[in-house]
Amino acid sequence: MTYTGQVVPGGPADVRSLRRATIRKVAVSPMNNNVYLVTCTETGEQLLIDAADDAARCLALVQEGTGRLDHLVTTHRHSDHVRALEDVARATGATTYAGADDADALPLAPDVRLRHGDVVTVGALELDVIHLRGHTPGSVALSWADPDDGTHLFTGDSLFPGGVGNTKNPGQSFDSLYRDVVERVFGTHDDDTWFYPGHGDDSTIGAERPHLDEWRRRGW
Repeated sequence: MTYTGQVVPGGPADVRSLRRATIRKVAVSPMNNNVYLVTCTETGEQLLIDAADDAARCLALVQEGTGRLDHLVTTHRHSDHVRALEDVARATGATTYAGADDADALPLAPDVRLRHGDVVTVGALELDVIHLRGHTPGSVALSWADPDDGTHLFTGDSLFPGGVGNTKNPGQSFDSLYRDVVERVFGTHDDDTWFYPGHGDDSTIGAERPHLDEWRRRGW
């Protein structure tokens, strides 16, 4: 596998080619936000995860795939993850999705308000919605169980290599986010699960699992 998940703003996409899907990752903005494009190889349908910034780059990423955008998921309501949301949605006509508890704070009301246990269908792919409360009230992750190549998990800002997302601001809760991540991610995904966060490099559940007690003790 040549995919590393290491990308920089202004640089090329890193591409992971699987039998059933292609996953493309780019970074945008000075905050190194990750944008992901998931393409169903059977149907050509595409899903963009977090139109974070730089609408032109997001749209170019769509063109690097099949050129169509059917679905656009926002993982959470923070401004650095939604700056290109309106422009990309308007240019593509994609169906928009966001967690129900974050939906009213977005610059564009989503067509679909996601709840824990929902499924986002992208052609022949089914991505399970995981509600992770604490970084924001309505943060969601998307989990795709690939029958050929393990599970692929898009975590937004709720889980990173080295810990859960930021919970130091008013209205955030480490206890809530840690509990949801432990129960709904580590409790339901095996160690081979590869996860793709909202900023920076990827990791696996197995690489992070030994550190869960450390995260709880330090409180971040």
